[in-house]
Amino acid sequence: MKTYNRILFLLFVFIIMPAVFMMALLWAPPAEFLGEASRILYFHVPVACLSVISFIAAGYHSIMILISENNIEEREYKSYNAAYTGIIFTILTVVTGSIWAKISWGSYWNWDPRETSIVILMLIYISYFSLYSALKDNVNRTRISSVYLLIAMITMPFFVFIIPRIYPSLHPDTIINAEKKVHLDAAMRLTLFASVVVFTIFYGYVFNLMNRISSLELKLQEKQNDN
Repeated sequence: MKTYNRILFLLFVFIIMPAVFMMALLWAPPAEFLGEASRILYFHVPVACLSVISFIAAGYHSIMILISENNIEEREYKSYNAAYTGIIFTILTVVTGSIWAKISWGSYWNWDPRETSIVILMLIYISYFSLYSALKDNVNRTRISSVYLLIAMITMPFFVFIIPRIYPSLHPDTIINAEKKVHLDAAMRLTLFASVVVFTIFYGYVFNLMNRISSLELKLQEKQNDN
């Protein structure tokens, strides 16, 4: 089974991912007006989606901590790792979005509603890590931090989907818009879909690897305490 998983991983890393990158960089046609610079779409949108997925995962494991007494320590490191990956992907979203803003609007930062809301969301989750660290010696740290992640997950849709659409925005809504249409041709749509899928699979692998490392660290710590 390990050999089979290794083969799948090598196939994914050395064939599928490079193929999707080639689609994004060479095969898909450039968007009108933006030209070749529009290819950043195939990286910006997937990392933005993964930041949302990560924060939902953090909230889910936090809910399980609050409603169940089973596997508390496992849920704790999973919620922490999910929030951590969410921050990384949010930073990548801001960076790629800033590059796109420079190309499209002539400035890296414009305090557009979507730009502002993503920064606020990022600060909310950065505050989680400060809270988690500050409660290091508190016996209730797990539940307190879980409540925080749950509240953060509830507020996330307002910053990601609602607030940016209440106020006029420079940001294009090619994926979710009032017309409920994706304003991309077939090749661009296929490339974007493939990019989202590939990035999501990669995220699943990284998240699983982080959880395995956390599990080993926890077992090592328990063994040291027993000695």
